[in-house]
Amino acid sequence: QVQLVESGGGLVQPGGSLRLSCAASGSIFSINAMGWYRQAPGKERELVAAITSGATTNYSGSVKGRFTISRDNSKNTVYLQMNSLKPEDTAVYYCNVEAVLLWSYRSLEVWGQGTLVTVSS
Repeated sequence: QVQLVESGGGLVQPGGSLRLSCAASGSIFSINAMGWYRQAPGKERELVAAITSGATTNYSGSVKGRFTISRDNSKNTVYLQMNSLKPEDTAVYYCNVEAVLLWSYRSLEVWGQGTLVTVSS
């Protein structure tokens, strides 16, 4: 009922920047929160950044000061601006959305397909 399309991943040199995008569509009444998680090989998935409907943000300590999460409510889209990238940022990044569905008005957590970010010289 809800689909997420991620884009923006790729290869970047250390110190470079990338912007990830995640657009939600489908039977959406509203979106309560959106966030980005990442998973590196051999590690468990971790929260990178999240933003609520009230624009409250939360960041992992490892990305504070370097990454910025933002949203465009008119487009049901969340962005992750990543600056000063480090090799340790290399991972598959997943978008996560908590949406309220049309008709039932029940909340649903949806995951994107993931986009690979590789930071290497």
